[in-house]
Amino acid sequence: MNEQQPVIVAGTRTPFLDSAGLYADMMSYELGAEALRGVLARSGVPAADIELVIMGTVLHEVETTNVAREAMLAAGMASRTPAYTVAMAGISPNVGVMNLCDQIRLGRLKLGIASGTENFSDVPVRLGQGIRRALMKLRQRKDFGDRMKVLGGLRLRDFGLDIPDGSDYTTGMTMGVSCERMVKRTPVTREACDAYAAESHARAVRAAEAGNLATQITAVTNKAGDTAEVDNTPRADATAERLGKLSPVFDREHGVITPGNASRFTDGAGALLLASREEATRRGLKPLAVVRDYLLAGVDTLQDEMLLGPAMSIPPLLARNGLGFADVGVWEIHEAFAAQMLVNMACMADADFVRARHGHNMPHGEIPRDRLNAWGGSLSLGNPFAATGCRLLLTAAQRLQQEGQRFAAVSTCAGGGLGAALLLENPDMA
Repeated sequence: MNEQQPVIVAGTRTPFLDSAGLYADMMSYELGAEALRGVLARSGVPAADIELVIMGTVLHEVETTNVAREAMLAAGMASRTPAYTVAMAGISPNVGVMNLCDQIRLGRLKLGIASGTENFSDVPVRLGQGIRRALMKLRQRKDFGDRMKVLGGLRLRDFGLDIPDGSDYTTGMTMGVSCERMVKRTPVTREACDAYAAESHARAVRAAEAGNLATQITAVTNKAGDTAEVDNTPRADATAERLGKLSPVFDREHGVITPGNASRFTDGAGALLLASREEATRRGLKPLAVVRDYLLAGVDTLQDEMLLGPAMSIPPLLARNGLGFADVGVWEIHEAFAAQMLVNMACMADADFVRARHGHNMPHGEIPRDRLNAWGGSLSLGNPFAATGCRLLLTAAQRLQQEGQRFAAVSTCAGGGLGAALLLENPDMA
């Protein structure tokens, strides 16, 4: 047994809520602070003992450029504890976990927190570029006449707002448009997408009723005194029949993606406490999972494969560890769209695709649906970008324990044509 193995010893997340709701009066760092306080309370580890905090985010608030630092200070953690923010689109929290694991393996630290926070209720909206440049010039000009020249150069179009629309900067396409382009090259149908989304909701509802989701959640009280204790995103009435009545949104004539089979903007935060196995034993902390290995990947073409991250990262990760698809008992994959899930699963089951992209002797195989996202996924639980990775990893670790499986694979696609995969192992079987 490697004493420097990184292990997940505790985790929590806030309730995931539809945007413009209970978290509307909170900033992203405040949600992150709730998750940090929650994971410390669950573990019983003194805040002063944490050696590093890493926090991922996608929507950066200019007033809290290092949201990790602001969140940990707001959570009451010691100011001597360093903290930094990571950004790699939707896999930002995954990168935080990887960075922390690297430092644990190298013996640089023994105890740290990887986390993520996102609040779409407080999207950073800017003035247009024209007015921004003019304002900077005005600060530099002292002469009244020069200032009037700057103002006189403004046009009506310069007074518009710069509102983020989720488009990829390089391609100019949203993830939904990219996904529709990806689907066009496959036999994935609208009916299959609606059926998949309906099952995601049904699984989340069952998991909530069984108390599985409650084991993850730390309640949050907003500034008005209202408290959230559960997710408000899963819907018991989200049947395939009802979802089938919704209209496509990205390709209105031939598209398969609708508001019902796509993950929606959601607010939330999550945090994972990681330690070396030696440190966990010394403190009497029972590991939930060993983080055995991890891998980052990119896709071949941004225009048509933006969301193919799982298919580009899972096979080589399994191969590096001498595993096949049948060896993995727990699967947790981010559901950006039902179509994205179906395409990735089909690609990983296709020997020709896997060999063409990853070379010969690479594993390929079917992912059993009963082992995939058994407690619901992002289609039903929502997608607060930088918190989703925390939920996936925590759920996978908890399922390893509950289901008595040895290996779990966790994977996420991300904007910019990126992907991440992590391999967890049951510490009782490692």
